Amino acid sequence: MKITIIIAVLAVLTVPIAANAQDSGAQEVIVTAQRSRQDDYSASMPAVGLRRRADYAVQEVIITGDSREAAARQDEIYGMLANAIAAAPRAGVTIASGDATLQAVTMANYRNLSLEKDNRPDSEKLTFLVKAPLSASAGAQAAEAKIAGFVKAVKPVGRALIATNDDLTFSVVGPDQYRTAIADIIAADAKILAAKFGDGYGVEVEGLNRPVEWARSGLSDVLLYIPYKLVVVPKH
Repeated sequence: MKITIIIAVLAVLTVPIAANAQDSGAQEVIVTAQRSRQDDYSASMPAVGLRRRADYAVQEVIITGDSREAAARQDEIYGMLANAIAAAPRAGVTIASGDATLQAVTMANYRNLSLEKDNRPDSEKLTFLVKAPLSASAGAQAAEAKIAGFVKAVKPVGRALIATNDDLTFSVVGPDQYRTAIADIIAADAKILAAKFGDGYGVEVEGLNRPVEWARSGLSDVLLYIPYKLVVVPKH
């Protein structure tokens, strides 16, 4: 039986806040209900991969302000964000930003987050993310309750208001660290399949040089996988 497995060795790089898609597997990534999208290839999600609990539950939060004077309004919004950052460690949550990959929001960089126009000419809003860790004993419901309690406890500033927005989602830190574990699962499955076809056949596995992808798999679990191709072939 011949099993051809190709594994690429990836360097771990320090990347800027706007990372390229091929670097995202080394960072903390958002896991949506759909599989991750990589532009360089397309393949159906395989049945074989590593299923595990996500690292964090992630909730979008919005601070809005409607003070008439623009400078005062912006100071109130950023001031409330600063209060959220200060309160986060006591609440056991973390403040972050990002669409596909997450970056920490701290007192050193919080004013880099952009304000957007709200639904009235004299109102603005600021959107960020709150993360709560998941564990075997703390699932999605507990994390959601922790985030909701934190948001309610943030001290207001002026006319600024804070509220959660959109559905809870999840994140995984460094998906590429699971590459070897995923390859082990694929190899074990390939051996079982090869045995089903008898001594005259083997399997070839291609595509393990591709980046690790991810998708939701249950309420707070994720599937980490590599879009590989497995072919049953006659032995030579």
